[in-house]
Amino acid sequence: MERSQQAALLSAGIGIAVTALKFYAAWLTGSLALYSDALESIINVVAAAGAFIALRIAAQPADEDHPYGHHKAEFFSAVVEGALIVIAALMILHEAYNGFLNPKPLDAPAAGLAINGVAGVINAVWAWALLRWGREWRSPALIADARHIFADVVTSIGVLGGVAAVWFTGYPVLDPAIAGLVALNILWSGYRMVRESVDGLMDKAASAEVVGQVRTVISRHGEGALEAHDVRTRSAGRATFVDFHLVVPGDMTVAESHAICDRIEGALEVTIPGTVVTIHVEPADEAKAQGVPVL
Repeated sequence: MERSQQAALLSAGIGIAVTALKFYAAWLTGSLALYSDALESIINVVAAAGAFIALRIAAQPADEDHPYGHHKAEFFSAVVEGALIVIAALMILHEAYNGFLNPKPLDAPAAGLAINGVAGVINAVWAWALLRWGREWRSPALIADARHIFADVVTSIGVLGGVAAVWFTGYPVLDPAIAGLVALNILWSGYRMVRESVDGLMDKAASAEVVGQVRTVISRHGEGALEAHDVRTRSAGRATFVDFHLVVPGDMTVAESHAICDRIEGALEVTIPGTVVTIHVEPADEAKAQGVPVL
């Protein structure tokens, strides 16, 4: 089992433990905000399970039906997680509305705050670890899971503030008010996650930083060629696909041009791990003024 899959599986287990703590805190206090926080945490468990499944699929090698691999399975997982976050936010808004109509005083607020605080700390530490691994391993599924858990941490902070305010002021209507505000923040987080994942499914170009690295590598390692043009990139999970046209002198042999291509491909794979490169070689009269000059 790959390390990213192990992280996703462990995330589901941690999510179950955190959710149990939050429901216990909600049961102790009768707090609508704490109950809403616990509802949002259920989505974490479902999302982590979805990330694990997506990573298992994405790890499968290319086959006859999927010659470019299964990398985009991670984007599907991220879209689902974003949608689940939106659903959780709407559920919290619904509960907050009911709370406005019928505000209730809290029971054992100190114990509830302490238990929910412990759950929030666990989530914050785990989300930081997941985000770090997701970026290091270039895993959209782990990054989406980390952002989802960070949204849960934001929820917990808002909820803790709301419950504390209700406790100290004696105004129970603050409980659903804080829950509603936090739900709006979660809604925005879910929207961003879905938008970024859709960009991946629509073959959005790699980041400006990666594109700059690609052009620099071509320029530095394309000795013998004249230029490169129509450089295109797209990202799919941990893979970055690069294709471009390489212009060489018209009298250059196939073997010589092939050697240049091999050199560029090797440099790209070292600079950007997981790169899949396709190069179309063209004669000198196909050069374009806007191409990448070769040093």
